[in-house]
Amino acid sequence: MCGIVGYIGPKPCVPVIMEGLARLEYRGYDSAGIAVAGGGHALQLRRAPGKLRNLDAILREDPVHGTYGIGHTRWATHGRPTEENAHPHRDGTGTLVVVHNGIVENYLQLKNALIAKGHKFASETDTEIIAHVIQDELELAVASTRTDAALKGTGFSPSINAAQKAGALASEAIDGSDESQTVLTAPPSLSLEEAVRRAVKRLTGAFAIGVLSAHEPDKLVAARMGPPAVLGIGEGEYFLASDVPGILHHTRTIYFLQDGEVATLTTQGIELTDFAGQARTLTPQRITWDPIQAEKAGYKHFMLKEINEQPRAVRDTTLGRVSLETGKVFLPDMKISPAEFRAATGITIAACGTSWHAGLAGKFMIERLARLPVDVDYASEYRYRDPIPSPTDIGLLITQSGETADTIAAQHELIAKGSKTLAICNVVGAAVTRLAQGTITTNAGPEIGVASTKAFTAQLTALFTFALYLAQVRGTVDDTTSLHLVTELSRVPGKIEEILRSVDDQCHELAKHFSTARDFLFLGRGIHYPIALEGALKLKEISYIHAEGYPAGEMKHGPNALIDETLPVVCIATKDPSDPSSVLKYEKTLSNIQEVTARSGRVIAIAIEGDEHIGQLVEHVIHIPQSHELLLPILEVVPLQLLAYHIAVRRGCDVDQPRNLAKSVTVE
Repeated sequence: MCGIVGYIGPKPCVPVIMEGLARLEYRGYDSAGIAVAGGGHALQLRRAPGKLRNLDAILREDPVHGTYGIGHTRWATHGRPTEENAHPHRDGTGTLVVVHNGIVENYLQLKNALIAKGHKFASETDTEIIAHVIQDELELAVASTRTDAALKGTGFSPSINAAQKAGALASEAIDGSDESQTVLTAPPSLSLEEAVRRAVKRLTGAFAIGVLSAHEPDKLVAARMGPPAVLGIGEGEYFLASDVPGILHHTRTIYFLQDGEVATLTTQGIELTDFAGQARTLTPQRITWDPIQAEKAGYKHFMLKEINEQPRAVRDTTLGRVSLETGKVFLPDMKISPAEFRAATGITIAACGTSWHAGLAGKFMIERLARLPVDVDYASEYRYRDPIPSPTDIGLLITQSGETADTIAAQHELIAKGSKTLAICNVVGAAVTRLAQGTITTNAGPEIGVASTKAFTAQLTALFTFALYLAQVRGTVDDTTSLHLVTELSRVPGKIEEILRSVDDQCHELAKHFSTARDFLFLGRGIHYPIALEGALKLKEISYIHAEGYPAGEMKHGPNALIDETLPVVCIATKDPSDPSSVLKYEKTLSNIQEVTARSGRVIAIAIEGDEHIGQLVEHVIHIPQSHELLLPILEVVPLQLLAYHIAVRRGCDVDQPRNLAKSVTVE
């Protein structure tokens, strides 16, 4: 996980790259570096451990200049966050650098083979190996050229195989010939892009890379297999980034590099090929995001801004997909036919983290409305349990970025077992959407804070919309019910706005009481249990307080032993008065609350407006507007986000960039 920004064009590249890295720092922030083309056969390299501001300070003291270069912010997977382990990484000649997002799984084998050839390494990373593999390909090409030249007139054919050439070179070396020295300062026989194409075929794992060489000025080469890479096309200038916000201030004309593609960026344009060197067609698209969406807009933190953007995110996710006149749901980006949905025997949801919690809530929505069984799996575990989906099952992948490696791996497994897949994703054109037969874009806009907020509520909205669509296709809801549900959905954004106005100050006050707690417990029943899990995750992500979500009914099976006067317990005790099953769950949850208070636990309850009874049982109550049972989760999570936010701020934590986490987890 990292941020990558590269630039080629008429402007000084350092400001462009550093600005882009600042916009991508949410992807990784334990070290940073930049490489810029200089004079001769050198690249100017500056790196620093820690956040991007440390690199910025170095550049002010020791500036670099040039019109093409590449930069990187890192989230560590191999090696500590030190200057030596920061990207870009050099090859053995110091004339070539690589930045990398992903993991090279066979790096140890490659490293040992290269060490045997005399290569020396300066870092603990897998990325440095990529630079040396490219160097090795350049040297092999030079050696091959020199061998063919040396063998002329000796009776050997210039087309003899590599082993014979190597033997001939070895003989020359024994004879003391300088022709055996293949570490050259100006390899002439292979272009940088061809060396990259050959090198990536030797890598296994996941990678998006950018490569610069001092020997080929005004050229930047990128390759992708797994993690995201984005190309930007401007007026006489070209960009590389690991995510759209890094270059959105300069261009909205974007091409998402696909798996198995290599792009060569020069001052003349972009050439695209596959790993075999076959030309590919570059088909850019226009991104409609306003760059201002990626700014804080006056909020102290991106997370707080994104919490407050949730009414718009929910509105935009439903826009054009539901009819308030008929209650009908329309999903235009769907290649799975209504007949296939009617024939489906089950839904398998695979996701990670917050998206997994959304999937758990989606299970309740789909099963209740469409009467179709749903399994929810951690994507990181799915392919390792030898799953047995039916070809008539449908896979549903949920991911904010669309590039989460574990989720894509689960998608490949589902496809291999014969399932059609569809995606709920926040990024148009992301990898998971390209593999899917249908996509529901969440339309939340760029989410910069590492801890997801508006993407989660948009996912819940998309899941509700999908569940209702399935129900209509399968004939399990009538027109009157559909219209009622769509009407209730249309009221959710206004209710979120009401929550944001009414509970923010209350959550700020609660933070004063509970910011010193060492542990939290979150409880919920039914569809509210996933929201308890999400509330616990938000708190632990950004405040570093240990928190656990639990089904309320399971308290008596163990967690009761933890309750004392020091333990805050957040109980989701909402209800839909028109739904008897919801009222029953509420009554059972009240019993669980009484179990907590009887043991001196300190309860914070989330309850419906007008519920005066619960205030007699607990210490603190946060009220939210009434809604349909299946839509209450979208409302319930908002005060939990605000509570986590204010506790984290009071504890002095880095809310937007919590330690050890990255926004887009593109490694397994």
